Amino acid sequence: MPDSNFAERSEEQVSGAKVIAQALKTQDVEYVFGIVGVPVTEIAIAAQQLGIKYIGMRNEQAACYAASAIGYLTGRPGVCLVVSGPGLIHALGGMANANVNCWPLLVIGGSPERNQETMGAFQEFPQAVRSSIYGRPGACYVDIPADFVNLQVNVSSIKHVERCMSPPISMAETSAVCTAASVIKNAKQPLLIIGKGAAYAHAEESIQKLVEQYKLPFLPTPMGKGVVPDNHPYCVGAARSRALQFADVIVLFGARLNWILHFGLPPRYQPDVKFIQVDICAEELGNNVKPAVTLLGDINAVTKQELASRESLPMNYYTVFYHVQEQLPRDCFVVSEGANTMDIGRTVLQNYLPRHRLDAGTFGTMGVGLGFAIAAAMVAKDRSPGQRVICVEGDSAFGFSGMEVETICRYNLPIILLVVNNNGIYQGFDTDTWKEMLKFQDAASVVPPMCLLPNSHYEQVMTAFGGKGYFVQTPEELQKSLRQSLADTAKPSLINIMIEPQATRKTQDFHWLTRSNM
Repeated sequence: MPDSNFAERSEEQVSGAKVIAQALKTQDVEYVFGIVGVPVTEIAIAAQQLGIKYIGMRNEQAACYAASAIGYLTGRPGVCLVVSGPGLIHALGGMANANVNCWPLLVIGGSPERNQETMGAFQEFPQAVRSSIYGRPGACYVDIPADFVNLQVNVSSIKHVERCMSPPISMAETSAVCTAASVIKNAKQPLLIIGKGAAYAHAEESIQKLVEQYKLPFLPTPMGKGVVPDNHPYCVGAARSRALQFADVIVLFGARLNWILHFGLPPRYQPDVKFIQVDICAEELGNNVKPAVTLLGDINAVTKQELASRESLPMNYYTVFYHVQEQLPRDCFVVSEGANTMDIGRTVLQNYLPRHRLDAGTFGTMGVGLGFAIAAAMVAKDRSPGQRVICVEGDSAFGFSGMEVETICRYNLPIILLVVNNNGIYQGFDTDTWKEMLKFQDAASVVPPMCLLPNSHYEQVMTAFGGKGYFVQTPEELQKSLRQSLADTAKPSLINIMIEPQATRKTQDFHWLTRSNM
């Protein structure tokens, strides 16, 4: 009996149209647009029977535009179904548009009958889908002879194929990523241009993190809008011309230097502007303007590489304050003193309540930090139990009143001290450089006046008096220690945060803000 059922199954007939529809269904095709006619009508009917939505249009050109937009919106190709001759010719505009926009698209056209004895051609659908979505996405045409559509074959003769896998994620060369990070870090007027390639790559989360973590202004192209919201404070769309004209480093995320961006040429841009181009397509790199750095790869993956590179050791001020800001309680007191530490902290660490920030003030006094923090902690303890005081100190500033840590511990005050340690006043040197200097003469003769002893363990001052001390060198260590300090309401804490000794603030427009030559 089972043998009889198998024989009946093997002799079951199925049309070519149904096999084509099933091949599309296997490739996760959800929508078909087109205008039916001989021989593709049967394909549209079979597709509907399998749950694929068919949208009948009035012109093949519009149908092809719609199908290509599906590819952009979903990442899997939409299908345009046309007849041969004029039908295919009308679809060419949509195919060209899909290719230029890099959107995946399948165009299926019916052609005159040919003598065929097998169904092997239906195995081309996975390859067609692969061609449309791998590398640079675009249009792919599949020609279906009329006799294929109407041919009846045994089900057992059909060779079923699997769904085409999603495109592999490619990453840029590590050396190029590091070079790009260095160029951006040294920029005076950086600008990100976010194109539709970033939208297609679903890079919104990583790009927004890059924008916010490093305070980078951005400009979206028309179809790059929304990757980072238009109402974001770092969007410079309202000052587009000025942003383009004065930027010294521009990062292109899936954007082309075409007519929309004035081809990247003066007078719209600085003659010496440096472009960093991020794109999935090698052929796009260097069009119109030679980039300073090219990053070939998936835009989302490359952006994450860039974030990882900028977060690598040692940290800088902006990395530190980004991670601190993420965890600061909204009602905390923020006390700050130091040179770069206080100046940069003012722009990054946010306050939400009045009279909750204390710093060096009009007189620019160093040494006020711990005294201010103790006062704020006493007020908080009496009026708002549970409220925390975050005291952010440069390593030099901490030295003015560091012994007040004993006072903090004696009264068990709810203070978290953050010492941002760059081994000096403004800038210092690392341990290796320090040792090299001392080989020539004694410290008083060769050590620059702004240098302090490298890698000083200020956290041990806190542990000496019974508080909690942390020595951190990575973003992960900083996040963990701050989380533990905020959770521990029984003891004060000091987090000694090591940063790049030569780290400094971004160059300012007003020279008097950074007048020192050190």
